[in-house]
Amino acid sequence: MKIKGKKIQVNGWLVSRNIILGIGFLMIAVPLYLVVINAFKSLKAAGDNFFAFPKMLYLDNFRNLFSDNHYWGFVGNSAIITVISISLITLFVPLVSYAIARNYEKRYYKFIYFYLLMGLFIPSQVIMLPVTKLMTSLNLLNKSGLILLYLAFSFTQGVFLFVNFIRGLPLEIEEAAHIDGCTVMQTYSKIMVPMMKPMLATIIVMDSLWIWNDFLLPLMILNKSQASWTLPLFQYNFKTEYSFDYTMAFTAYLMSMLPILIVYACGQKYIVKGLTAGAVKG
Repeated sequence: MKIKGKKIQVNGWLVSRNIILGIGFLMIAVPLYLVVINAFKSLKAAGDNFFAFPKMLYLDNFRNLFSDNHYWGFVGNSAIITVISISLITLFVPLVSYAIARNYEKRYYKFIYFYLLMGLFIPSQVIMLPVTKLMTSLNLLNKSGLILLYLAFSFTQGVFLFVNFIRGLPLEIEEAAHIDGCTVMQTYSKIMVPMMKPMLATIIVMDSLWIWNDFLLPLMILNKSQASWTLPLFQYNFKTEYSFDYTMAFTAYLMSMLPILIVYACGQKYIVKGLTAGAVKG
């Protein structure tokens, strides 16, 4: 390409990358913009111009939402399910992964590893019906059953990441700890856990995003009773609750996004670091 007699080389890959980044940015920024501006509008103002910035801050949507006694119950359900699920995941997934990684050459542990990895290749939609039947027969259509499902589903991805990461850590450090008199559990808790902090932060952020925002599993497990609803189920049933008051719906979306955005903002730098470490080592 020539401009005023000067030849300018155009890097096709750079242009394509910037176009893709721009499209990705718009796909995230536009819905977020619409949610934020319409949460601060009255229903009439939003109807007059859905895309315009609000002329004045309308806070009645927030007052109405916070004065709804059911809303805080749904927030509590989401918080309890997320916190307990993440606690169990960070307790059991690294333990199982450590046992597999340090005994990987043994046939039994290798079988367990590949058995768990098979879950990565099975679409979740395929197993939903059998899972629902199983949970019904076990009388686990409640919050406890949902937490157990999150723990089970997290094993596939979590074990894959942790095993590769742990196998890349130097074995000599553990051998030195054993020589100094540490038991296996002392070596795990005092030596390995601090070294696994990037991967632990990655799992906590990724699984917190998934569990807090998940809609499919709560719909199948908790939809029988309104008292057990999580925030995504509350938003799903918003039409019947508030007669198509979509400014109230946007207010609920905004408030449900805030906690998990804070978690993501605090831990997002560990995600790339942990995923890269888990992918390269091993």
